Amino acid sequence: MLLLGRAGCPACAAARDVLTEVLAPLGLAFAEVDVDEVAARDPELREEFGDRVPVVLLNGVEHSYGGVDVDRLRADLAM
Repeated sequence: MLLLGRAGCPACAAARDVLTEVLAPLGLAFAEVDVDEVAARDPELREEFGDRVPVVLLNGVEHSYGGVDVDRLRADLAM
């Protein structure tokens, strides 16, 4: 699981907290990428997702953006 966000983004911080709350009891973790930090080496990432952060990618596929749908995430993780 990957969280795309940026520094100083309150919605990104909230998404980080939700992911931690949902994943930790399952023994799972997530990686986080700051779209602004990687812009120099991966401009396409920032171009695609930069104005929609936070974005959660599950197995490389966009799962949610702007927030985390906890019920949907739990259901998808149970599959």
